[in-house]
Amino acid sequence: MKRPLILLIALIFTLDCSAQQKFTSATDTFVLVVHGGAGGQRRGQLSPEREQMYINGLNRALAVGYNILARGGTAMDAVERVIMTLENDSMFNAGKGAVFADNGMNELDASIMDGKTLNAGAVAGVTTVKNPILAARYVMEKSPHVMLAREGAEQFAKLNGCSIVKPEYFWTTSTRNSYINQHKKKDNGIDKGKKSMLLQPNNQDEKYGTVGAVALDVHGNLAAGTSTGGMSNKKYGRIGDSPIIGAGTYADNNSCAVSCTGWGEYYIRLALAKSVCDRVELAGMSVNEAVNEMIYDKLQNLGGDGGIIAVDKHGNISIEFNTAGMNRAYIKWNGEKQVLLYKD
Repeated sequence: MKRPLILLIALIFTLDCSAQQKFTSATDTFVLVVHGGAGGQRRGQLSPEREQMYINGLNRALAVGYNILARGGTAMDAVERVIMTLENDSMFNAGKGAVFADNGMNELDASIMDGKTLNAGAVAGVTTVKNPILAARYVMEKSPHVMLAREGAEQFAKLNGCSIVKPEYFWTTSTRNSYINQHKKKDNGIDKGKKSMLLQPNNQDEKYGTVGAVALDVHGNLAAGTSTGGMSNKKYGRIGDSPIIGAGTYADNNSCAVSCTGWGEYYIRLALAKSVCDRVELAGMSVNEAVNEMIYDKLQNLGGDGGIIAVDKHGNISIEFNTAGMNRAYIKWNGEKQVLLYKD
């Protein structure tokens, strides 16, 4: 009697392991797309060492997200952890390494959205939260609100266990020197034009490294998130598109997940991320058609610049930008991967 029982237990164990192996293997469709900001960087402007540092940062982020998705993890978890990885990397304009506002502070924004439920969370203008994307997710999951700002967001983040740091944590020699040089130019009456004060496209020290991620998991759910230090030398508590659901971030299982980077005022006015999703769901466009129309027609004709990453509910991806470069990467369930920095 014992032998049949042992065989039965062994069979159940084998079947269970086989089901688990099928679930956790990278055979089911999942996709992760990441950006590290779009801007004026052109081939030859960066040293080979700095180029490799950007590539290494994107590869680390991809590895974090791939490991989550390949084990059957959620798109939300992948997006959150990928963006945290980039926030902790001083090469990008999010978290550590964020650019300075005109007041000498690093003011950080982030948002995240669940395509399955349309729940979303965001924080804006925080100066002491180590990982704003985590605070944004907590706003979504642990409050009745969508966005919290400044001192209130920081208080909420602290109460919910986010790591709180001194503002100096976000400083790097590069961003600090850039801030000092910008103020020297301003004091000397240089760079008074409206756009140059915001973007300074010809300044190689300028940081464009807003980060974002979009993902489709094996459960068929989409998620999107974006995190940034904003525009260098921004004034008056300026908030861009990154923490605004529908402008810089949007995800809907009925269409696609979108994260944006660029001149935020234009993205806000176009409700750009939501507009991409609407074109896919309501107008029947492919995700690439929708992204191209928003970048090269709507955004460009309005006078704005930047980039978009998107993935639709079928796993089709789109990465487009109308700037000289955009740090971007993707990886798919089958191991297909690409990491690029420049337009050409």
